[in-house]
Amino acid sequence: MKLRTNNNYRRSFIKTLFAGVLVSAIPFTQQAYAEELPTVNWRMQALWDAGTTPFEYEKKFVQRVSDLTNGKFKIRLFAGGQLAPSAQAFEAVRAGAFQMMKTFDGYEAGSIPAFAFTSTIPFGFPESDQYESWFYEKGGLDFARKAYSQAGLFYIAPTIYGQEPIHSKFPIHSLDDLQGKKGRFVGLASTVMGEFGVATTTLPTAEVYQALEKGVIDFADRGDLTANLEAGLGEVAKYVVVPGFHQPTTATSYVANQAAYNKLPDSYKATLEVAAREVSSALRQHILAQDAESLNKFQEQGVEIIHLSPDLIAKGRPTAMLAWRKAAGDNPLATEILDSQIAFMKELGLIDE
Repeated sequence: MKLRTNNNYRRSFIKTLFAGVLVSAIPFTQQAYAEELPTVNWRMQALWDAGTTPFEYEKKFVQRVSDLTNGKFKIRLFAGGQLAPSAQAFEAVRAGAFQMMKTFDGYEAGSIPAFAFTSTIPFGFPESDQYESWFYEKGGLDFARKAYSQAGLFYIAPTIYGQEPIHSKFPIHSLDDLQGKKGRFVGLASTVMGEFGVATTTLPTAEVYQALEKGVIDFADRGDLTANLEAGLGEVAKYVVVPGFHQPTTATSYVANQAAYNKLPDSYKATLEVAAREVSSALRQHILAQDAESLNKFQEQGVEIIHLSPDLIAKGRPTAMLAWRKAAGDNPLATEILDSQIAFMKELGLIDE
């Protein structure tokens, strides 16, 4: 009887000891892995000002990168223009002044035509999921990386969300209403709006409010509805036009200095992509939830909301397509990207064969 008790005790003891070794090995392995990871400190300049909704989501991005690397990969976030003037951020990152930026590719479309199509497609994809599918399922991510590699930069991933509305000092009910007006648009939208008789200017985002207030421009694109509400555009433009056919879907970009990116371990590179895609989805869902609330607040300010029909958008697409080709010009990569997007739009039924 004693022997049986001793055997039971020994078996129980060995079983408990073995389980304890397994349990303790798990945190030990994680700790050892964390100790092997290098400590990396980067600086990143955001596209938007501090305190804005998009900036708050960049905070989530850098925090997520830190969390996924056990605090070993830290990115110090700066507001737009804080490290370098926004118009010079591209060159600053390329030169290594700081390691990373959030940007809108359309700002550099004049020098790199491919960027016209990795930022937005006027009269193009009406849904964010369609544009995101092009990036992740139709080769768009590789196209963007190829375009940026020519400039010594690495394209990490896009943040994709919906429309940027038009804020106008005059009502817009048809495309003919655009003729002879002055508007602020950037990238491919500037080229497309020119085809509709608009005299376009590429003012910095920070100057849109003042330009509308002083009548320098008649209408403008700037940001999403919530960002524009926060910027006070309802005070200087009494019409909001949706959907924003000039920018029905939007892609901003996480971009890194190529040399700095190359030094990262593969796990950190993967972390950047994972965090970027998570934040893209989170911001898009937040904007979707906020759009209706923002429109209501604009109306409370006395702003008239004009809803354009899908038929009007479809009517303008052939003219827009002429501008797409004009923007691509004879650039092989830009043409390849555009052909890829048009093929996908045909698959989606947005363009007739």
